[in-house]
Amino acid sequence: MNQRILFLGPPGAGKGTQAERLSKKHHLVHLSTGDLLRAEVASNSLLGRQADALMKEGELVSDELVLSIVESRLKLINTGWLLDGFPRTVGQAKALEKLLEEINQPIQNVLYLELPDAELIQRLLARGRADDNQSVICNRLEVYREKTSPLVDYYSQLGILKTVEANGTIEEIASRIENFLS
Repeated sequence: MNQRILFLGPPGAGKGTQAERLSKKHHLVHLSTGDLLRAEVASNSLLGRQADALMKEGELVSDELVLSIVESRLKLINTGWLLDGFPRTVGQAKALEKLLEEINQPIQNVLYLELPDAELIQRLLARGRADDNQSVICNRLEVYREKTSPLVDYYSQLGILKTVEANGTIEEIASRIENFLS
């Protein structure tokens, strides 16, 4: 499989789990923006130092900086890839689309992992993270709906969005994803 895939979905939908499975099975490069940022910081590159300074002050890393980091990685890839965690807004999606056109690597499929809020909350609470309590989770889901869910409409209008029912076992969800991509 030599596809270029974007994963979308609310916190707790299983994007990371499914992205990892799919990338290993099909030898796709898994680009998680969180991992990319941490790798840039660890490499002490100019981009990494800029990102580190912002993160240490509790600031969000700018769209331009994240795009630069994503671009630097994508230019090194000549196989399929899977992008997870970026874009988070329609503005970022448009900037990413422009970048991907420039390097001749347009997104081929956007997989939207959809799950009811009650199930998302249950999954997030089960992770047992200190910052995962009911009110924090509900706020994160509200922020997601406000900022990120417009991407569903954006990619749907481009004709590349596929909605994956994200309930059931990891294997059942993976099977649904495989069906969409085959």
